[in-house]
Amino acid sequence: MPINGANSIKKLIYYQYAKHIARGILHVHDTESAKKHFGLIMAKFKELENGTIHWSDITREDKQFTQSEKECIYCGKSDDLSWEHIVPKSLHINGRCPTCPKIMEIHNLVWACRSCNSAKGKTGLYKYYKRITKENENYFDIIPPLLEKKYLKTIYYCHECAGTLDKTIDPKNEDSYLELDFDV
Repeated sequence: MPINGANSIKKLIYYQYAKHIARGILHVHDTESAKKHFGLIMAKFKELENGTIHWSDITREDKQFTQSEKECIYCGKSDDLSWEHIVPKSLHINGRCPTCPKIMEIHNLVWACRSCNSAKGKTGLYKYYKRITKENENYFDIIPPLLEKKYLKTIYYCHECAGTLDKTIDPKNEDSYLELDFDV
């Protein structure tokens, strides 16, 4: 569940990204270890929020992606792979979406097996993870880090373009993560 301070789309994106920063600092990858260091997560969230720190350029994740194993980001299969647009390429916030490099180029691409790619289809990342984890209450904390970091940076730009970064959300509602996804 998001923290009370994550009461807008922008703040929820920063909060979720702050978890990745904390995990990187602590060299932990499971969500339970990072939860024990809530103070560090909050410090990084506040620094992102007030502009003291900035997340790395998306090219960092693009480089990690090109150096990673060629396997499905969702299930780990290494055969029958295709490109998967994390933010669906059918997104049409406005007329610029079909040619937006943030959506159409490597920033928004990962490998997925055809089965997972088809299953996700036009679904947003958080909605997809909620569905495939059978409504796991922590579906937003089990997304592979590379996938989620690419998604957060891409969806941030989509919300910025749509003018919805400051849209109010209810931080007490675990489904507020679903508001990061655009319905396509």
